[in-house]
Amino acid sequence: MSVLTADAEKKKSGLRASSQRRDVGLYDDGLTEEQLISKDRISPEDVLALHHITDDYLCSPDANVYDIDFTRFKIRDMETSTVLFEIAKPSGPDGEACEGEDGASDDEELDPNAGRFVRYQFTPEFLKLRTVGATVEFTVGSRPVNKFRMIERHYFRDRLLKMFDFEFGYCIPNSRNSCEHIYEFPAIPPDLAQEMIEHPFETRSDSFYFVDDVLIMHNKADYAYNGGLQQP
Repeated sequence: MSVLTADAEKKKSGLRASSQRRDVGLYDDGLTEEQLISKDRISPEDVLALHHITDDYLCSPDANVYDIDFTRFKIRDMETSTVLFEIAKPSGPDGEACEGEDGASDDEELDPNAGRFVRYQFTPEFLKLRTVGATVEFTVGSRPVNKFRMIERHYFRDRLLKMFDFEFGYCIPNSRNSCEHIYEFPAIPPDLAQEMIEHPFETRSDSFYFVDDVLIMHNKADYAYNGGLQQP
């Protein structure tokens, strides 16, 4: 489930809620990463046909022609409302995210993929959570955004753990938006959970973002669940 709000110039849209898509399935006829990279346009059906985590990004940062910029991200335990992780871009005096003189952050000037990867460090207790809320704030440029959709796939090594499919819907131009996705995690067998704890950052995810069924952003993350444990 996701809840989306938006502000644009002093006007506020009504609160909208949309459920996670339930018609998502794995495709028997898989596609390779190399096949997708060679395509001019990548669709949601294309990434759903992948059977493994990607090694590279399936689109360049330039594919984001809608100037969608994620400015804040927060993860919380839905049962206790405890904030587990939070990160935000620094804001200037006008409330806008700080950037370099040419519109790019210093890190992005050095590495164009710097803003597309996040590394998470959690404690083993995170693997016991069943419902987590992820709040994301983002801005949109001068073009309207139709059918904004995210497909996120989580793997441990080459094993698909869980797939999420959320629809942001329509975003008006020049708007600042806030959306909370509700992640319902499956129960993880104790032996698998122990492997994930003992092998930090071998749990990884691909997040694919689409507008009008065309891939425009691809973000990556990896995860460790050994926080607080004494290291050998």
